[in-house]
This record gives sequence, C-alpha cells and structure tokens, in this order.
Amino acid sequence: MKIQIINGPNLNLLGVREKSIYGNASFESYLEKLKELYPNLQIDYFQSNIEGELINKLHEVGFSYNGIVLNAGAYTHTSIAIADAIAAINTTVIEVHISNVYKREEFRHTSMLAASCKGVIAGFGMDSYRLAIESFLID
Repeated sequence: MKIQIINGPNLNLLGVREKSIYGNASFESYLEKLKELYPNLQIDYFQSNIEGELINKLHEVGFSYNGIVLNAGAYTHTSIAIADAIAAINTTVIEVHISNVYKREEFRHTSMLAASCKGVIAGFGMDSYRLAIESFLID
C-alpha cells in the first residue's frame, strides 16, 4: 500500500514556528516514527509552500497511490484550485490539521477542501496524520 503525505505552506517550519500550537517536533522526525509504526506501507512525503506544486503533486500521485493525507495549511481556507484537483483524481484524500482549527480564528473554520475529501481529522497534533493513515487501513 502506498500513502502520500502532502504538507502545504509553512509546515516546513514545524518544530520551530508557534510551538504552543504546533509542538516542538519537526515533521521529518515524526515521519520516521510513522515509517517505523507502519513498516509494510510505503509512506512518501512532499511539502511545498507553493499552491501549484501541491496541485501538481496531487495530479502526479492521484491515480496510482492508495491514499493521500493532505495538510494544505492556510490553502485549506482559500484554494478552490486544490479542491478541484482533489475532485479530479481517483485516490482518496483525507484532510488533516495538527491544531483544532475550530478553536482558532473564525476564518479557519471554513474548509474549501473538505467537500472533496473523504474526511477531515483535526486537533490531534501530529497524531492527526497517523489517524488518517489508520483510516486507509480499515477500508
């Protein structure tokens, strides 16, 4: 089984930025834990601060992978283009957020992507990614 994790803008700064919201760990260190937890899965990782690159990655893997875990960061709340890309591919996408976006600013309460995704997982810290992967294993 092949799972693609895609992180959007500013998530390259995990472990450095706003530690009270996002924690102290880098995503790369968490990714190693995921790979240890799921040795029989191929877990690939991509991060970009550029909307078009996220769309290109969705197109690239969206017909050959078993699942996509997407944290589009702030693009979640603004990008119809990413929503359209999700709707255009065959691979199931789970939207994830490290923080509970519903406890934050009101503009974060709306997702442009959720309607195109199978589901949304938010507020469980980095474990939101593990929960998304688990959802692919029970299907």
